[in-house]
Amino acid sequence: MKLQYSKPAKVWTEALPVGNGRLGAMVFGGVERERLQLNEDTLWSGFPRDWNNPEAKKHLPEIRRLVAEGRNKEADLLAKKMMGLYTQSYMPLGDLEINFEHGDLAWNYRRELHLDEAVSTVTYTVGETVYTRETFVSFPDQVIAMRLEAGKPGALSFHSRLSSPLRYETSAEDGQLVMRGIAPEQVRPSYYGADNPIVYGEFGNTDAMSFEGRLAVTAEGGRITLTDNGIRVVGATEAFLYFSAATSFNGFDRVPGRDGKDPGPIVAGYIAGALSAGYAKLREAHAADYRSLYGRVNIRLGESAAPADMDTDARISEYGASDPGLVELLYQYGRYLLISSSRPGTQPANLQGIWNQETRPPWSSNWTLNINAEMNYWPAETANLAECHEPLLDFIGNISITGRATAEINYGTRGWTAHHNSDIWALSSPVGDFGHGDASWAFWPMGGVWLSQHLWEHYAFGRDERYLRERAYPIMREAALFCLDWLVENEDGRLITSPSTSPEHRFRTEDGGLAAVTEAATMDLSLIWELFTNCIEAASALQLDEDLRTELQAALERLLPPQIGKYGQLQEWAKDYEDEDVHHRHVSHLFGVYPGRQLTAETTPELFAAARRSLERRGDEGTGWSLGWKVGLWARFRDGNRVFGLLSNLLRLVKEDARGEGGGVYANLLDAHPPFQIDGNFAATAGINEALLQSHQGCMELLPALPDVWRDGHITGLRARGGFEVSLFWQEGALSKAEIAASLDGPCVLRIASKPRITDSEGQPVAVDTTADGLYRFAASAGERYIVTL
Repeated sequence: MKLQYSKPAKVWTEALPVGNGRLGAMVFGGVERERLQLNEDTLWSGFPRDWNNPEAKKHLPEIRRLVAEGRNKEADLLAKKMMGLYTQSYMPLGDLEINFEHGDLAWNYRRELHLDEAVSTVTYTVGETVYTRETFVSFPDQVIAMRLEAGKPGALSFHSRLSSPLRYETSAEDGQLVMRGIAPEQVRPSYYGADNPIVYGEFGNTDAMSFEGRLAVTAEGGRITLTDNGIRVVGATEAFLYFSAATSFNGFDRVPGRDGKDPGPIVAGYIAGALSAGYAKLREAHAADYRSLYGRVNIRLGESAAPADMDTDARISEYGASDPGLVELLYQYGRYLLISSSRPGTQPANLQGIWNQETRPPWSSNWTLNINAEMNYWPAETANLAECHEPLLDFIGNISITGRATAEINYGTRGWTAHHNSDIWALSSPVGDFGHGDASWAFWPMGGVWLSQHLWEHYAFGRDERYLRERAYPIMREAALFCLDWLVENEDGRLITSPSTSPEHRFRTEDGGLAAVTEAATMDLSLIWELFTNCIEAASALQLDEDLRTELQAALERLLPPQIGKYGQLQEWAKDYEDEDVHHRHVSHLFGVYPGRQLTAETTPELFAAARRSLERRGDEGTGWSLGWKVGLWARFRDGNRVFGLLSNLLRLVKEDARGEGGGVYANLLDAHPPFQIDGNFAATAGINEALLQSHQGCMELLPALPDVWRDGHITGLRARGGFEVSLFWQEGALSKAEIAASLDGPCVLRIASKPRITDSEGQPVAVDTTADGLYRFAASAGERYIVTL
């Protein structure tokens, strides 16, 4: 489980990511010049603003009238008047540069990222001297730590410095190199052709964030010299570098330039703690902390096809998914990236996790709520990383607060809403700079509805009733109130949404033109179905809100059902429009299949078959994250060979300068939209989980979509809804054994090929009942482990 290369990274998409959820670095592994590109997860441009549009409410009736009259293109244009501000952007912190005094002629070069311990290593030889270095980012101690070593005494000499693409200055203080700077007050999205896209305040007089980074160096042998420009080490045998950073961010609703924290004492404390502990103790604590998460799941899909020492980029090019070991690596890489970019107390993983070097990053490196932010967290529960889900759950709490004002001001409704994009300030209104944006992506008030699914899923897996009562249900309830007010009756008395868009896709109008705004996009109603269903179950579990449960159930029964179109496909819109692009990257109308649970082969067979037809029409190509979504969808359709085909398409090497719709992975195995978006990595991990274990229908289905090529293997430590941990073992393409650990008392229901034999941890048989629908049920006890064989 490692990424490995025989040469340094030349470009960012060849560098290797390390992180602790808050601090991130891309390690390039150069010989003469090492570069660590640095990030801190709260370093964003801007500050809280009034982004709501009080004019939106007055345009809403007119847009609904235009839609009802079929004047969709006019509705598109009027929707521009309902937009608010664009989000702000996630900023790069800077670079830690280390210049060595041994030139760049080296041999026996090796650069690796070890997933089992979250450590990046570089080794090479200059002359007869072997140089090694390793880098990790500690969550317990909140520092980036590096160890540099020369194989000969006194052969290590280098100069290290800090820099930033933002406004900054460096100075020597207290034996450390200190970098202080400020973020911009405004950064326009990269797709916005503004004359002044980046706007700064002044040092000491800005509403935007300030930041501070500190570098400390210790050495064995040699001497250390500190100046305002850097730290020089001459004639050492071993050296240790400790870096940390912080910003003045003090909450989504506080202006950081006026009401922010002082980052200085925070960073100084982290560095002091690292120096006191020393490198060995830091590394030991880091390894124990990281492995407590990463070590929960082990996967084996078959014998690796590639040579053990083959470079990862060559392995991708020559083998792809035909190498089971590379698929295992992709799977565990997704878990590694989630641990490294999302830990309790940090910000959620954004479009690029925490790794970004651009001052105007693609799509502002924000949280895109019409798929991407949610996709980042699809593996959190199933891959046994529930703690890593916490940052998103916290963020949902923040945006539910700002979204309450948006619901009232923009639409005159109860509850809360969010739209297509958000940022660290929990922006909740439709973006678009009051008309610059396009309705096809900017006008989509379902962001809060989709986010609320994550609140429920966290409960569904862990069954923590206190969490449901105090954190999840109140926010879900308010999102449902928004939906109750947002729904309108159509001419048949059905409840629909209007105006409505299917994210980032348009349809062909009767005159051959294109439009986005209509009524009752399938995704809207699927999301609302999911939310209402979850709220009813949550309120029932908590014995609350009986009247609201009745109201939600009545609304559920009146929702316009999904429609089947002329091609036998699940329609994307209420009307059977022709697609702008039948192969479009978004498959929004299939939400009810995955990650939702509205459409299944058992409960809605005709609609399920139509959804499959829609996915077939979309094709097996797409951007990186789109391919990842299709992996999960084909798993829900129980087609393991299509799962494998999509993984094959995802495991294609994409070059740094590639753009467009052809997705895959870069040399460092990060997902290529292209450009880089991290969501495809997470979707691949989650999709593999769905192929091996599903639990969304109130039962556990074991190996529902096992590809034929994975003949023998195992996966241990997966989680299923209901409080279960599951390990699966298979031979010759069939289940040989399952181990199920229960954390709660209650029924365990299995969908399996034949009646199983189940024993407890002492080898005693467990009574198994066959249900009316062919499932198998037994009573599980908290703390007990069960062995299932056929």
